[in-house]
Amino acid sequence: MHYEQKIPDLAVELGMALRAQGFQLAAAESCTGGWLAKAVTDIAGSSAWFDRGFVTYSNQAKQDMLGVSERVLREHGAVSEASVLAMAEGALRHSLADVSVAISGIAGPGGATPDKPVGTVWLAWSRRGDDTVARGFLFAGDREAVRAQAVIAGLEGLLALVRQ
Repeated sequence: MHYEQKIPDLAVELGMALRAQGFQLAAAESCTGGWLAKAVTDIAGSSAWFDRGFVTYSNQAKQDMLGVSERVLREHGAVSEASVLAMAEGALRHSLADVSVAISGIAGPGGATPDKPVGTVWLAWSRRGDDTVARGFLFAGDREAVRAQAVIAGLEGLLALVRQ
C-alpha cells in the first residue's frame, strides 16, 4: 500500500484505539514538520483524542517547547535516541496527553554526516506511567519518502503502545 492511503488508514485506526481507551495524544515532530499531526487532525472528531502537536524543527524550539536539555542536544545531536526520548517525555509534560510520539531525523537531501546518513530517523513513544521507548531507523528514498516512512512508523508505534 502506498503511503498516501496507508497514513490516513493508520490515523483512523489510531483514533479508534485512542478513543476506546479514553486517551489523548501529543506529537513532537522535527523532520516531519507536523505531518503526523496533520494526518490525525484530518479525521473529523479528532479533537476528542488529539491534544496538541509540537513542531520543534530547531534545537532552540526543542529546548523551549519540550524542555530538551542543551546538554543532550550538544552531546548527542537532535537526531539521536537521547533527543527523541527527551522530546516524547517533554510532549507529555507540556500537554494533557496520555501518550506521545517524537520524531527527529535527516530527511535530506543535505544534513547528513558520516555516522548519520540521509534517512536516519529516531522515534520515541511515551505513555504516562510507563517507560519511554525509542527506535532508530534508516529509511530509503527521497525527502518525501523518508518523511512518509517516519510518519507511518510513528503511527504504527502509537498503535502498539495504545493497545498494550
